[in-house]
Amino acid sequence: MSDQVVTNPQASQSGKAARLYYVDWLRVIAILVVFFFHAVHPFGGTDWHIKNLEESEVLTILLYFLGIWGMPFFFLIAGSASWFALQRRSAGQYVSERFKRLLIPFFVGFILFIPLTMFLEWKLDTIRGVQQDSFQAWLGTFRIDFSPWMFGWGQHLWFLGFLFCFAIFTLPLFLWMNGETGKKFVFWMARICEHRGGILLFVFPLLVLQLGLRPFYPAEHDWAEFIVQMAFFALGYILFSDQRFLTAVHRDWKITLGLGMLSLISLLGLYLSDLPVETWYQSPGTPGFFLVYFFITVIGLSWTLIMLFIGMRFLDFSNAWLNYWREASLPFFVIHQPVIIVIAFFVVQWELAWPIKMLIVVASSFLVCVGLYELLIRRSRPLRLVFGMPAPTRPQATGGV
Repeated sequence: MSDQVVTNPQASQSGKAARLYYVDWLRVIAILVVFFFHAVHPFGGTDWHIKNLEESEVLTILLYFLGIWGMPFFFLIAGSASWFALQRRSAGQYVSERFKRLLIPFFVGFILFIPLTMFLEWKLDTIRGVQQDSFQAWLGTFRIDFSPWMFGWGQHLWFLGFLFCFAIFTLPLFLWMNGETGKKFVFWMARICEHRGGILLFVFPLLVLQLGLRPFYPAEHDWAEFIVQMAFFALGYILFSDQRFLTAVHRDWKITLGLGMLSLISLLGLYLSDLPVETWYQSPGTPGFFLVYFFITVIGLSWTLIMLFIGMRFLDFSNAWLNYWREASLPFFVIHQPVIIVIAFFVVQWELAWPIKMLIVVASSFLVCVGLYELLIRRSRPLRLVFGMPAPTRPQATGGV
């Protein structure tokens, strides 16, 4: 592939958005990265549902890195799908489709899987003597209130809950951007991005949101995270609304990579030093807290843009693998974490070295997920519908969820 990138989402003779295969590839890659992230989490990273007694510090650092930019990247790619969807559908059709593809799988996955995975989490702690309460008493310790955190009851399915809310809350903004005044605003931003390094202008509103909200809502899946991730979702829509944004992503990849590497090395250096970085991270409003989240925000944007560049540069093609995984990605996402938790519950109790146990969990979980999709979900029309898949004869939408 030449260095000239053909990325124009508006360059279709039919007047519809041309299919960009790299968007599909990036969505599939994001799903597989999330699978890996969860499958190895029993052996490193932060607290998780099922944990091995022995963990890896190197793996923990890798998971921290993936966690910083992984979800922003996921939401940005999902936001790009909204651009494609609204070129073909009315606002009502868009909302209806998002309800079917996101909210129904959320509730189906919650009902089918979450009670079992929560029980296994409690059971493992009970076996190890960490948990003394009954299962019912343990459930009573969970927070229940009206906030984005309520989607956390769905464990990994919180992503679908957030994504549905983002699709609804940003719809007025997207419709405004399709109007005369909104197009002028997009044109103005695109003009800035015509200058070298202009694509990095988007880091400033992200920093304002992150540093302004995070001290008040520091918890995971709370309002600060909700708003910041919604900003990445909106950014995904914006980047595909004008060719000049994508041209800037491709042109300025070296600048973006340099900023991303500098920020990553700086944060890693702080983490490996004698400075109390973990204390800063958990101390809202302190200078150290703002410094850590400054780097987290810059890393999130820069590495997300780098991944978008990699997709444009190397992945704008289609093959049988892409066709298969484009359809399988959503049901695979819904079932992957319950499968991992069930398998890891047994494996972490074995007397084996943690790398061997990790390989067993990763490989067996992947095979079981693919098997469940291939043998059950894919071949059943009712299961296809409740797992967010279209009917077999319905054409697929660009960019996925």
